[in-house]
Amino acid sequence: MENNDIVYGVHAVIESLQANTGNKLYVQDDLRGKNVDKIKALATEKKVSISWTSKKALSEMTQGAVHQGFVLRVSAYAYSELEDILAKASQEENPLILILDGLNDPHNFGSILRTADATQVCGVIIPKHRAVGVTPVVAKTSTGAIEHLPIARVTNLNQTVDKLKEAGFWIFGTDMDGTPSTKWNTSGKLALIIGNEGKGISANLKKQVDEMITIPMGGHVQSLNASVAAAILMYEVYRHRL
Repeated sequence: MENNDIVYGVHAVIESLQANTGNKLYVQDDLRGKNVDKIKALATEKKVSISWTSKKALSEMTQGAVHQGFVLRVSAYAYSELEDILAKASQEENPLILILDGLNDPHNFGSILRTADATQVCGVIIPKHRAVGVTPVVAKTSTGAIEHLPIARVTNLNQTVDKLKEAGFWIFGTDMDGTPSTKWNTSGKLALIIGNEGKGISANLKKQVDEMITIPMGGHVQSLNASVAAAILMYEVYRHRL
């Protein structure tokens, strides 16, 4: 069994059951107490089957991690379709869609989702290949944002950007040389591409960008962490909306 397919520990199990992603619950067979009663009742309410399992078997499932007596097999995250995000965007005056081009760090991805939820981003698009998907670490770092924010996984980012252009979106990228973010005209329909942590935006995708935005920096370090850069730009759009 893939480690990605399970969550464990009281809080994670309760959250996943509440979010309807649970498939099967394993509970330590000699465990008693109010957590057992609470989780058992929740699993029953959500029609998730329960299997009473030895502590040893649970430790094997979690590869020795602290499971507190509860392991839940979860279904893969339910991604949205690109069409759903476009439909949602068409109802907003100044929608922002985020495109993550090959992000590899689940903590970065999770914190970007957290900010995206806070700044009312319309949806997030990620590629199917060579990029991190919605894993348990991403879900945990996003502090629940994945329950509220549509995320689409697409096979080809270039074709997706073409579709966004057809739908009237302006495509923006982040780069060292570009329009300073403070002078960015954020009216209309926007799609913002955040590049990979090390390599930035891929060359092919760069050709499709209408305007590059750069975050003004003093200091000695020439680039910001991907999630910090994304946050600054999302807030820039949000601030103009307000």
